[in-house]
Amino acid sequence: MSVDAATVRKIASLARIAATETEVEAMVPELNNILGWIEQLGEVDTSGIEPLAAVIPNHLRLRDDKVTDGGIRDKVLQNAPQAEHGFFAVPKVIE
Repeated sequence: MSVDAATVRKIASLARIAATETEVEAMVPELNNILGWIEQLGEVDTSGIEPLAAVIPNHLRLRDDKVTDGGIRDKVLQNAPQAEHGFFAVPKVIE
């Protein structure tokens, strides 16, 4: 696949980038080089390669998920400026 000046103008229009004719002419060989590199990558045989998420092996230390209620409601409510019926009391904001 090769890119011509009309394609560069179309790409610039879609990206909302203002490009002069000299900039368009300069981008044509650059985009063709990039597409050439992509074609080279497509020729590489990766059939026996395992997919990677990272270059170094990362092993996460996970803990067991345990559902707890905390059991410290009274301690938490000691920090509240005002508490009622075991909950934080807040001023009414809607009349």
